[in-house]
Amino acid sequence: MRMVDLIEKKRDGFELTNEEIQFIIDGYTNGAIPDYQMSALTMAIFFQGMSDTERANLTLAMVQSGDQIDLSAIQGIKVDKHSTGGVGDTTTLVLGPLVAAVGVPVAKMSGRGLGHTGGTIDKLEAVSGFHVEIDNEKFIELVNKNQLAVIGQSGNLTPADKKLYALRDVTATVNSIPLIASSIMSKKIAAGADAIVLDVKTGAGAFMKTLDDARKLAHAMVGIGNDVGRKTMAIISDMSQPLGFAIGNALEVKEAIDTLRGEGPEDLTELCLTLGSYMVYLAEKAGSLEEAREKLTEVIQNGSALAKFKQFLDSQGGDGSVVDDPTKLPQAAYQIELPAKESGYVEEIVADAVGTAAMLLGAGRATKESVIDLAVGLVLRKKIGDKVEQGESLVTIYSNSENVDKVKEMLYENIKLSEHGVKAPALIYEQIKD
Repeated sequence: MRMVDLIEKKRDGFELTNEEIQFIIDGYTNGAIPDYQMSALTMAIFFQGMSDTERANLTLAMVQSGDQIDLSAIQGIKVDKHSTGGVGDTTTLVLGPLVAAVGVPVAKMSGRGLGHTGGTIDKLEAVSGFHVEIDNEKFIELVNKNQLAVIGQSGNLTPADKKLYALRDVTATVNSIPLIASSIMSKKIAAGADAIVLDVKTGAGAFMKTLDDARKLAHAMVGIGNDVGRKTMAIISDMSQPLGFAIGNALEVKEAIDTLRGEGPEDLTELCLTLGSYMVYLAEKAGSLEEAREKLTEVIQNGSALAKFKQFLDSQGGDGSVVDDPTKLPQAAYQIELPAKESGYVEEIVADAVGTAAMLLGAGRATKESVIDLAVGLVLRKKIGDKVEQGESLVTIYSNSENVDKVKEMLYENIKLSEHGVKAPALIYEQIKD
C-alpha cells in the first residue's frame, strides 16, 4: 500500500477502505508518512468529503492510536457531554452536579482553556484547594461514591488527532466537517463514555457561524457515535451572544452556583435542563425526556443539586463552603460599570469580541504560557432584546487594574443598540436524536 495512491484515490472522490484509513493513521502517527503527504490527503478530504463509513473508521483509527480510558469499574451508564465552545459557556459546571444528583455517573475528563476564559479545570481552580491531579483508581472511586469527579486529560489520548489537528491548523483544512467530527468524537470515545450528548454552537461566538454548517457537523458527529456503538444525541444552540451573564472564571463558578440554586440566567438554566434531560435519558434513569426534565427540576428545587456540587468540591480538596458564601471565590479589586451612551434596545452583542475583551482583562489565555487571573471578567447586565436607558449599566467590568479604557472601547463597539424593539434570538434551534 502506498500513500500516494491513497491521496490520488481520495482526490478523485473514491471511498477509502477501513484498512487504508488504518494504514494512513498508523503511518502518520509513527512518522512513516510525512507531513507533506498527510497535508495533501487532508486537502483532498476538504474538497471531496467522506462517507459515513469513512468518518466512523477514521474516528476509530484515531481512538486506537493511543490510550483508551476504561470506565467499566464505574457502575451505571456513563454519559459524556461535549460543547463546541463559546463565550460564557458554564454548562459543564452546572450539568455535572445536576445530573449526578439524579444518579447519573459523570466521569469527566477536562482540559485548560486557550482563549476567552479558562477551561473547566481553570474555572474549578478558582475554588481554593480544588485539584484534578488524582489517579485513575481514586477517580473511579469518587464517581462510584459521589456520581461525579473531574480529572485532567491524559497525555496520550488520541495522539493521531493531536498531530493531525496541528497540521490542519497550518494547512487551511481545519474547517472540514469530516475532520472536525472525527477529531471531537475520537476524544470522547477514547475517554470511555457509553453515550454522548453534543451541544453544537452556532452564531458569531461559535466555530460554526451558520446554522447550516452547525447542522452538518451535528449530524456527522451523531452518525459517527451511533455507527461505533455509542448512543449519541445533539442539539444546536445559539452563540450569537454570550451564554448567561458571566464571562470569567470565578464569576462563572458563582453563576453555576446561582443556577444550581434555581436563581441562574434563564438561557443557561434552559440549556442545562435540555442537555441534562438527554444525559439522564441516555443513562436510562428516565423513560422519556419529559420525565428526565422533571427529575432535574426537582433536584434544583429540593437543593440536592447544589449539595452535590458542594460534595464534589470537598471530595477533590476544594473549599465547598464557597457554595454557601461565593465571596470566598477570588475577588477583583475594581468593579467598573459600562453605562449606555443612549437609550434603546440591545440589538447585538458580538460574542467573540466580548470574550476577547474579557481576555484583555486577564480572564483567558492569549498563548499557552499566559497566566490567568481567576478573579477578573465581565458580567452582562443586558442581553439582546432588553430595553436600556441612557446611563444604565450594560456590563460590569471586574478588573484588578483601574485602567480599562481599551476594554470599554471594545465593549462599546460590540454591544449595539437600536431605537426599535428587538426580538431575542432562539436559544435552541434543533434537536438531533438519531
